[in-house]
Amino acid sequence: MSGELKDRSVFIYDVREASQTFSKGNFGYPMSGGALELDLVEAAFLLQLNRLEVVYRKKKMTFNDLFDYASGLISDFDIKYIVFKDLRERGFIVKPESGSFDLRVYPRGMSPSKSAPLYMVCAVSERSALNINEFMDEIAQSEDRGKQLLYGVVDEEGDLTYYKMAILDPEGKISPTERAEPVAGKLISDRIFVFDSDEGERPHARAFYGKNMQGVLQLSLIEGCYLLGTGEIELSDRKGKQLTREDLIAFGKKNQDEFDLRLKAYTDLRNRGLVVKTGFKYGTHFRVYEQSPDECHARYLVHAVPGSVVAMWPDISRTVRLSGGVKKQILFCRVGKEIEYLEFKWFRP
Repeated sequence: MSGELKDRSVFIYDVREASQTFSKGNFGYPMSGGALELDLVEAAFLLQLNRLEVVYRKKKMTFNDLFDYASGLISDFDIKYIVFKDLRERGFIVKPESGSFDLRVYPRGMSPSKSAPLYMVCAVSERSALNINEFMDEIAQSEDRGKQLLYGVVDEEGDLTYYKMAILDPEGKISPTERAEPVAGKLISDRIFVFDSDEGERPHARAFYGKNMQGVLQLSLIEGCYLLGTGEIELSDRKGKQLTREDLIAFGKKNQDEFDLRLKAYTDLRNRGLVVKTGFKYGTHFRVYEQSPDECHARYLVHAVPGSVVAMWPDISRTVRLSGGVKKQILFCRVGKEIEYLEFKWFRP
């Protein structure tokens, strides 16, 4: 069957051929009079399968001709085509999409006339940057439409990795209803110690703060800031000077990278009833438990990012791969006017 290339579409004017192309795979968009309009990515796919001939200015085009033509008109056409082709070969009905998304994907065995899209897909190169603000908008748009957001990330060899995205609302079970009497802590170097063994037991027993070292409780600066905020610790330096929460925050900002960012994320997680510990050995800011660390494994690895951060896909891939290897969910904590949790996970459509 033959189609004619005009601008950004290929038109099949023969009514029988148009009907056959549409009925066998839901390619294109039927037009009044029985013709069929194909998007360039659909036409390229059918041309590569030898199911379509494309004519441009009375000359037959090769796949290379059409691919080169489309790439000159459409930014990242090659990336979009690779993702489209892969999803089609997996048995999905895939339609090109405009706006924030590249493709919409329907459930296997279902046609657009009988089903709503299952996924909204963004096709990107591994070398592209991910803007968290734009990403949040895409999640909101896909959820408003009742769809799941997928990213198809194409590496330099043309291999594909899919990521499913969602906004999560994590909650834990550790929420003491009454505040305890404050314990006496001392700031030494960049750590806080509670030397009284009876006092040191209280924060750890109540909500698993710090680490007990043979009767001495060691707290991180972030834990100390949080406990100063709740009135559960009174802090002094080595000279006996009393330190306020503001003093400790200023000290933390001076001595540790991203201290304010991490503190905001930690505070929100703790306020949600979660137990928060360092995620250093996993390459993230925190590992997070829903209840006692003595009774369960950490469910989440959490990495705090500024609200407007731009990330690269290789960095995201490394983090997601690590979380999968240790059977934990990776959450990016977006710290802005509000705090939101974004989940990235590998997905096989």
